[in-house]
Amino acid sequence: MAGYLKAVLSWHALCRHAGASSWDRISWGTVCSLQDRDLTRRLLAALLALFLSAACGIAPPATGLPATFAAPPESGDTSMWIAPSVPDALRELGEAAGIPPAADISAATVVLGIDGGIPAAGSDWTYALVAPFPTVLDGVTAQELQAVWDGTSAGVYASWPLWMTSSTRSLLSELWGDPATNVQLAGSADLLDAAWAQRPSWAIVPFEGLEPGWKVLTVDGQSPIRKDFDPGQYALQVRFSLSGAAASGALLQLPTTNRDASKLSTVLMSGTSGLVREIAYQMELKGITYPARDIGDWLREADILHISHETSFDPTCPPPNPLKPRFYCSSPKYIGLFDEVGLDVVELTGNHIMDYGVASMLYTLDLYRQHGISYYGGGADLLEAREPLLMEHHGNRIAFLGCNFAEPPQPLAGRELPGANPCDWSQLGKQIGQLRQQGLLPIVTLQYKEGYSPIVMPWQSIDFRRAAEAGAVVVSGSQSHVPLQMEFYGGAFIHYGLGNLFFGQMGNQPPGPGLPLQPAVRYEFLDRHVLYDGRHISTELLTAMLEDYARPRPMTADERSALLQAYFGYSGWVPLIPTPAPEKTPTLYPLLKFVPLPTYTRQPKSTAAP
Repeated sequence: MAGYLKAVLSWHALCRHAGASSWDRISWGTVCSLQDRDLTRRLLAALLALFLSAACGIAPPATGLPATFAAPPESGDTSMWIAPSVPDALRELGEAAGIPPAADISAATVVLGIDGGIPAAGSDWTYALVAPFPTVLDGVTAQELQAVWDGTSAGVYASWPLWMTSSTRSLLSELWGDPATNVQLAGSADLLDAAWAQRPSWAIVPFEGLEPGWKVLTVDGQSPIRKDFDPGQYALQVRFSLSGAAASGALLQLPTTNRDASKLSTVLMSGTSGLVREIAYQMELKGITYPARDIGDWLREADILHISHETSFDPTCPPPNPLKPRFYCSSPKYIGLFDEVGLDVVELTGNHIMDYGVASMLYTLDLYRQHGISYYGGGADLLEAREPLLMEHHGNRIAFLGCNFAEPPQPLAGRELPGANPCDWSQLGKQIGQLRQQGLLPIVTLQYKEGYSPIVMPWQSIDFRRAAEAGAVVVSGSQSHVPLQMEFYGGAFIHYGLGNLFFGQMGNQPPGPGLPLQPAVRYEFLDRHVLYDGRHISTELLTAMLEDYARPRPMTADERSALLQAYFGYSGWVPLIPTPAPEKTPTLYPLLKFVPLPTYTRQPKSTAAP
């Protein structure tokens, strides 16, 4: 304190010498040239006190500080203790504040830890229960998770290693007591690889630690990657804040949360759709929106919904006939189904997009525009077909690109002809790379050669990986009527085929001459990709089963478990256990009962009506 008083008197003498009118002559360079920064701060505090007292006409006492001013602490009087339970991201912010670290908590005047006591300075931190992506388990209750922690669980997952960082272990130990289970520690950068190498396993990570290789598990039905997430009902939600004698004056601004809902977006990708033949026939009998009856909520909930519709709309399209050959068109009124589910993006890479000719394709493009549906992968000419579709939601910038590598070439666009974008791998790769460099997240969809095996051919793998190597974050196959295998490659999630969405295949008839029955055509994946703050952080696999030639429904728990187990096996991640063929259901009807519908009144083929 003596050094501090000496500094005050020195500055007071300087001011008296300079005169009140010469206060402005004091050079800040004099202050900045002092080598002792702590002394500098003390001198500035004294300077401020003298200036204010002079301005008010009050002479400072000769023996100390004004009674109305608290003396700034000596160097080392303000110090901060950061609890071991604080996550890395929050710890880095605390350390960057420049407050000297305390030797231990008892010596600290500022403590950053769990629920320290200053609500205004608090930060709500969301953690996620995760497992390696090829995990069948979808979630547990909070009670089940805590039973695993304290060693009283009898579940199949009780013996799984539970991975986390040392800070997360400290946090949970503070909340739940010391663990009795097989807790394994690794650095945040090594957790994913460690958990994948020791499957089956799971982990608890802070929300900012999510990446696509994790599957996010629900806790009490709550998932932080979903839009309906309720932090108040979630067991892995923790509040950190500042406490201590000097906490209110600490120059440390904590973030409100590590999960800001205004930065989260969901993109729901689907497989093949074609509102023709059987499904169109059912729509005529049971209503235009009938196919969405059971999964409509999934589709409407997405921030961006994608559907690949393989056919054109045409006002002269005849009534649907399930026995019709493979040249397709759809009645314009069927777009009401897309309106019902809130379709945002339609992909136009399909093989049958030009079945009814140029006029139908142009009519279709106009119809989509009038219904506010953006399109990509096809267009009025080759230039438009190649254009990426750029979208932004909650600050996440997305680029959709698609092309057709299938046969025959009839649906392909030309310099002056509408159609699908033909795949030019060199040109597509450059586009992807440029968009990624500009900060966009490329999602690439490919209409490839069709097959009915869940395991892809080597040449398909080569072509899909081209897009990943160029910088795509998601590569999705739109061609397959059955789901195909998945993989992570080059930083991208590749799903080689998602199966059908709205298409009338039930597996009780061969897909072509000489082909066997294909019950897997009833299986459907819908991939919900989660984007956050400019990153792809997670993918959630939704699974459905087609009924009644028209209506996908969410799979039962047993159906879903069997399907995931099988396709994780096809993908080479787990031992392969093939999925049994689905049993025929009461909704199956033989095609012999088909009754032709009345012929429509033909309408002129022209620009779509508003």
